[in-house]
Amino acid sequence: MTACAQLRLIFVDDEPLVLEGLRRTLHSMRSEWNMQFANSGAEALQMMAQAPFDVLVTDMRMPGMDGSELLQRVKTLYPQTIRIVLSGQSSRESLLRSIAPSHQFMPKPCTVEELKRRITRAFALRDLLENPAIKEAISGLVSIPSLPAIYDEAMQELRSAEPSVTKLATIISHDAAMTAKILQVANSALLGARCHISNATQAVTLIGLDMIRALVLSAHIFSQFNGPQIEELNITRLWKHSLATACCSRRIAESEREKKGILDDCFTAGLLHDIGKLILIGSLPKKYASVIARATKENVPLLEAEHDAFHCTHAEVGGYLIGIWGLPHTIVEAVAWHHSPLFAPEKRFSPVTAVHVSDAFLSTSDFRHLTQEVKVDQKHLEEIGLADREPVWQKSCQDTVESLRARESEV
Repeated sequence: MTACAQLRLIFVDDEPLVLEGLRRTLHSMRSEWNMQFANSGAEALQMMAQAPFDVLVTDMRMPGMDGSELLQRVKTLYPQTIRIVLSGQSSRESLLRSIAPSHQFMPKPCTVEELKRRITRAFALRDLLENPAIKEAISGLVSIPSLPAIYDEAMQELRSAEPSVTKLATIISHDAAMTAKILQVANSALLGARCHISNATQAVTLIGLDMIRALVLSAHIFSQFNGPQIEELNITRLWKHSLATACCSRRIAESEREKKGILDDCFTAGLLHDIGKLILIGSLPKKYASVIARATKENVPLLEAEHDAFHCTHAEVGGYLIGIWGLPHTIVEAVAWHHSPLFAPEKRFSPVTAVHVSDAFLSTSDFRHLTQEVKVDQKHLEEIGLADREPVWQKSCQDTVESLRARESEV
């Protein structure tokens, strides 16, 4: 899609007045969006069969084919289409039925500004993915597989007689896949979040244990790796690296005396920064193993090997998925640009900087994922006027690594 191309959107609702209201309130977007309107799921599928659409926005409660069935069919037939629920229902049943086949959830009525914001952000990284097959695979994902031990621990806590919010949040906050999914649900407008939710404790508290249990057991929002371990991928090492990056990123933000919200964003962005690797490992394990093998054995930069194989990198894959899932843009940008911070929109200290520096430092430590060293982008530090802070940040990372080593030795 070129920079000047229009997004194609289709809105589906059985109430003519609702469709007319959407047509009227979104009139100002006609130069950017090509909008079509359907009064049933069947009509929407007929229109989608004639020409592709970038976004589907549908009501849930409709006669005949309801929103849940429409979403499931679109997920199967047109997985590259972003699927958004716009519904007056905010019940547990509605969320359970829509969580798997949809990407985002919005209440009805919603403001045109909120709708524009969510759709615009969902497509902010669209052009980074040049491989249609990868884009299609990502858009069709329901969950990202977790480390089996962490998954089992979460399931055990949820099935206990008296599960603890604090304990469950701690378990989830140690796993990138579960954190990404729980933040997708927590940032759903259907739950009434008034600000962006960027840490697992906030998310678990907002959603509630009963709803999380239902989402996990009925909608299967969490999953675990169940295939053979492939040596080149080394899931356990990747998990340790992601958690260490999260801890280092937060320590760097603390050294800059940032507010708690930024500290939370830095931790979560660090935890999720390599989630694109998890997606590629889960979706294309053998092909991605060959990419990592090439990078390590032939000393080819990982990003180059990824781009040669997929026409995109793990950073872009991860940023795209959590972007269409509606996670906070500060976290999305940090995941997408942690290897190329000069291209990030923010030109001041942000989670992008914290994650980039942490990832570079850890690439030469016990908590690296691969053997390749990552260099700090000095031009980025100069651009944001903080080049002199690098020694302080390196010390913060070193202290964090020593603390993590001590914790491991105690286990």
